[in-house]
Amino acid sequence: MATTACFIIVSRNDIPIYEAEVGSATKREDAAQMHQFILHAALDIVQDLAWTTSAMYLKAIDRFNDMVVSVYVTAGHILYLCYFMTLAMMMESRAFSRRFMSCI
Repeated sequence: MATTACFIIVSRNDIPIYEAEVGSATKREDAAQMHQFILHAALDIVQDLAWTTSAMYLKAIDRFNDMVVSVYVTAGHILYLCYFMTLAMMMESRAFSRRFMSCI
């Protein structure tokens, strides 16, 4: 099972400052582009939510397949976006369950 997480810091003007991918997924160019596309699409949701709530941590604002996008918005409107698989979703997947049960 390929588990991965993508973390991006985006400036006030929607310019990426930092990007990192971690996990056991093989490094593929199309997967990296897919993560960027999903996080870029989540920016539209963040733009709407950032002005309607006083919360700085916006939990699961978007979902794609088994992955979730969460965002932390700073006072200076710097965005910390994280695209990851939640533990609950990992437990529901067959590959994780088989691997987990074989360790017990």
